[in-house]
Amino acid sequence: MTSSRSAAMRVVEPEANQPAVGAAHGDSATIAEIGAGLLAPQAAVSPKYFYDGMGSKLFEAITELPEYYPTRTEAAIFAAHGADMAACTGPGMTLLDLGAGNCAKAASLFPLLQPKHYVPIDISRDFLNGAVERLRQRFPHIEMTPLALDLAGPFALPPEVGHERRQFFYPGSSIGNFTPREAVNFLRHVRENIGADGGLLIGVDLVKDHGVLNAAYDDAIGVTAAFNLNMLRHLNHLAGANFDVTLWRHIAFFNAAESRIEMHLEALEAQTVRWSGGERAFARGERIHTENSYKYTRESFTALLAEAGFRVDGVWTDAAEWFAVMHARVAE
Repeated sequence: MTSSRSAAMRVVEPEANQPAVGAAHGDSATIAEIGAGLLAPQAAVSPKYFYDGMGSKLFEAITELPEYYPTRTEAAIFAAHGADMAACTGPGMTLLDLGAGNCAKAASLFPLLQPKHYVPIDISRDFLNGAVERLRQRFPHIEMTPLALDLAGPFALPPEVGHERRQFFYPGSSIGNFTPREAVNFLRHVRENIGADGGLLIGVDLVKDHGVLNAAYDDAIGVTAAFNLNMLRHLNHLAGANFDVTLWRHIAFFNAAESRIEMHLEALEAQTVRWSGGERAFARGERIHTENSYKYTRESFTALLAEAGFRVDGVWTDAAEWFAVMHARVAE
C-alpha cells in the first residue's frame, strides 16, 4: 500500500476536468463515517456502502457467475440437508434474515423451515421492500416485517418482531466481511437479541485452494469489478463526493497470512477527491480498501462462536468442504 498520513493531508489543485463536488444525500453521521475512512492512513470504506440499488443488482449477478462458488455450494448444502436444519430450528418460528437482499435464500427454505413470521433485515430499504412485496404474493400465510437496519453496530428489534422463538438466518458467508474481533462482537449482538429459545443458522466460507478464492472475487467478465467500482458512485451520492470512476480499478487477492480475501480500488492516476467537509489527494497506485472476506476452518469458526456465547449443535458441508452451514444456540 502506498497510502500515508502525509498523503492523506496533502492538498493539491484539482485537474481541469475533475468532476465537481455534488450535493450530499446521506445524513451527517454517514458523511462523517465515509470521510473518516477516506482520510485514514490506509483509506477504507465499509462494504455496507456497496449496496445501493445498483450494487444490490450487481451482487445478484455475481452470485450467478461460474467463478462465484459460495451461492451455489451453500444452496446445494441447503438442498441436501435442509430437513436436518429444520429439525434443529423447529416450525413456527420468527425467522430473522440478516442482510436479506432479495430474500431468495430464505424464501427457498420456507417450505422446510415453516416460519410463522419472516423479518428480512437489510441496509437497502427500497430494494428490500420490493423483494418483500413480491414474496407476500407467494406466501400470504406468512407474516412479513421488513426492517432497514445497519448491522455494523449494536441493534435493537422493534416490538412488532415479537420475543419468542427468534431464529436468526445469516447465509452467504457475510460474516466474513467482519474481522474476527468484529465478528465476535456482531455475534454477541445477535445473541443478545435471540432469547433462550432461539438460534442462529449461519453460512461460513471455508479455507480452500487460493486460485479458487481469487477467481471468485475477480471474475473473467468483470462483474465484481463493476460492483466494487459502483461503490464510488454511491459515495458520490451519499457524501457529495466527486470520484471519477474511470480513474480507478478493481483489485482482489487472497491474503494467506490473514486468511482473507481483500478487495481494493486503486487510483490509475494522481487525483484529488473532495466530498462534503473534506478532501484527499490520492497518488497513482494508492488504494482504498473496500472489503475483507475472511475464510475459516470448521474448528476456527466453532471457536469464534463459542467466544461469542454460542454452542454449535449442527454442522453441514459440501463433499469438498468448501463451505459450511452451522446451527448454534445460546450457550448456557
